[in-house]
Amino acid sequence: MQSTPLCVDLDGSLIHSDLLFESFLLLVKLNPLLLLLVPFWLLGGKARLKAEIASRVQINGAALPYSEAFLAWLKGQKEQGREIWLCTASDQRLAQAVARHVGLFNGVLASDGHTNLSGSNKASQLVQRFGEKGFDYCGNDHVDLKVWQHARAAIVVNAGPRLEASARACTQVEAVFQPPKSGIRVALKALRVHQWAKNALIFVPLAAAHRLGDMPTLVAGLVAFASFSLCASSVYLLNDMLDLEADRQHPRKCKRPFAAGTLSLLFGLLAAPALLLISLALALTLPLKFLAVLGAYYLVTLAYSFGLKRLVMIDVLTLAGLYTVRIVAGAAATDIPLSFWLLLFAIFIFLSLAIVKRYAELHAMRKQGQLKASGRGYQVEDLALLQSLGGSSGYISILVLALYVNSPDIAVLYKHPKMVWMLCPIMLYWVSRVWMQTHRGHMHDDPLVFALKDRISLLTGVAAAAVLWLAV
Repeated sequence: MQSTPLCVDLDGSLIHSDLLFESFLLLVKLNPLLLLLVPFWLLGGKARLKAEIASRVQINGAALPYSEAFLAWLKGQKEQGREIWLCTASDQRLAQAVARHVGLFNGVLASDGHTNLSGSNKASQLVQRFGEKGFDYCGNDHVDLKVWQHARAAIVVNAGPRLEASARACTQVEAVFQPPKSGIRVALKALRVHQWAKNALIFVPLAAAHRLGDMPTLVAGLVAFASFSLCASSVYLLNDMLDLEADRQHPRKCKRPFAAGTLSLLFGLLAAPALLLISLALALTLPLKFLAVLGAYYLVTLAYSFGLKRLVMIDVLTLAGLYTVRIVAGAAATDIPLSFWLLLFAIFIFLSLAIVKRYAELHAMRKQGQLKASGRGYQVEDLALLQSLGGSSGYISILVLALYVNSPDIAVLYKHPKMVWMLCPIMLYWVSRVWMQTHRGHMHDDPLVFALKDRISLLTGVAAAAVLWLAV
């Protein structure tokens, strides 16, 4: 039996996250207006800030990204009869919630609203309770060196070789647990750079007006694309940070960097506003109406993140609108008049694809034996209805296309307008195939991103482009 108590740090050690940032985001999600009080709480010190936030939110101990290898080791130590204490700078309310879920700890030492239990404060309290060199300490940060100086042994968790070397200079190192992989690839994944492909919709008005070869117009489109992409990444970061608990219960979204804890929430809290400011700077070089469209996009996506995504059908209509607004943005950036036919086609086809996205999520939930989508208003029994609504919307978009081909407007742009009729069977095939793939459970991504990765979809796009080229 090991007699030396084992003291365990929480943030970054026991979990791949930080409860201050987790609770802060819960506060923002609860009521964004409470952000106005944060500076005043901070004037009372970091411990008071943590206490004020913790008094208003509740942490779900089961929905945190635990360091699994380290947690398994702790369970082994407990089975050997070792006394284990949770010692954290997080507020005591949140720490107790985690301790109750883990069920390993003999006691909890945490910040209490007056003392921020970190660094020297933590070291003093541990020495007072266990004595000099009377405890082993598990930590992950340079601030923990102040504790290791007084510990019998160090357990280095989720840290790099430099901290490990510094720990060895303070005391003996009993065990080392390697951090999860991170770096630029993880950051790019959080920014969802692959989703920027959706912003290619900005060039649709240019293509429809046959102005892709006009250099000033094309440059304006490229600037709009960059601005929209950075704005979208800012929103993706914010959305992922506000949706942590739901994402951690999702079969695929649980692997997102913030949900899995492979990327610090601090990165997101700093990067989101920075990307938005750069996006606005680019937008100011374009016509003001583009800035208005970009602002509307950002506000609607905020509304989506804060609540619209939990409203049945409102969520998919919003998604369809957000796809369509990219086309509106392209027209605004390049001063190209918007076609009524293009907007009508867009809203129906994008509604179909938005429903594809929801159907795919529900289909995956059903495979897992769940009855409803976490954080959404849909239930598994809605699958048949969603398939009917989504397929109908896709086919209506093709009806709009057919009516456009039969209208006098098409003769202005095409020498051989009857050739454009070939787009109808091509689109019928593609929409039907997308829904067939979704029904079979093969839709693992955003449908537009799927189209850019899927070989048959790409061939379909080439065929459609060839038809339009022959019609010009």
